Amino acid sequence: MSIPGLDEWLETPQGHYVLDWEQHTLDTLVADVFGFNAVQCGLPQRDFLRTNRIPLRQKAADGGLVDVCCELTALPFASHSIDLIVLPHVLEFSDNPHQILREAERVLIPEGQIILTGFNPLSLWGVRKATRRSGSFPWQGSYLSAPRLKDWLKLLGFEVEAADFGCFAPPCDGQKWLQRWHFLEAAGRRWWGFSGGVYVLRAIKRTHAMRLITPNWRKKPVRAKGLRTVAHKESDGC
Repeated sequence: MSIPGLDEWLETPQGHYVLDWEQHTLDTLVADVFGFNAVQCGLPQRDFLRTNRIPLRQKAADGGLVDVCCELTALPFASHSIDLIVLPHVLEFSDNPHQILREAERVLIPEGQIILTGFNPLSLWGVRKATRRSGSFPWQGSYLSAPRLKDWLKLLGFEVEAADFGCFAPPCDGQKWLQRWHFLEAAGRRWWGFSGGVYVLRAIKRTHAMRLITPNWRKKPVRAKGLRTVAHKESDGC
């Protein structure tokens, strides 16, 4: 999924501000996730699986320096084969975010984990997006609120285990102004944690156990009733 303007934005102070917070947060979240297969879908410019200890870690996208080149709406992985999926800023810049989530649910094993990052529309970043006319990155995306995304995950059988918000400073373009607003980080996390510019959600795929109803082989068969001989009375002839 090629996003116009993404590479240029990643080199700006604003891009470093967002991605550095997300990198630090995901480094903590993925460090203790175990299994055999982990996949990062999208944003191959960053390695969000670097602290994870799963043996096979891959990057998947439709271009760039990736291990698997594919469309994220049709992942080339077997069902129930992936232990961990990371989706960094994928859903809000996709034309079909529901299908991407369905594919993630399909390939995850039961109790597998999915971690998503996104821009928060209920923040100063969301306000700037609503008032900005240009379509440059990251303002051309369709921002999804954390409650809305939680509802989507719940419908697919996921249980959200953790949610974290960061980047409370206004979306300034220069490093100088971002540093001046740095005091909002501590205040924001304490007083209005839901209003961070970006969020990270971690959810687990829950699969309800099935109970098989088997025949009761120990039940004794019903014994057939015996037939009694009925004596017939012979009638006297007239």
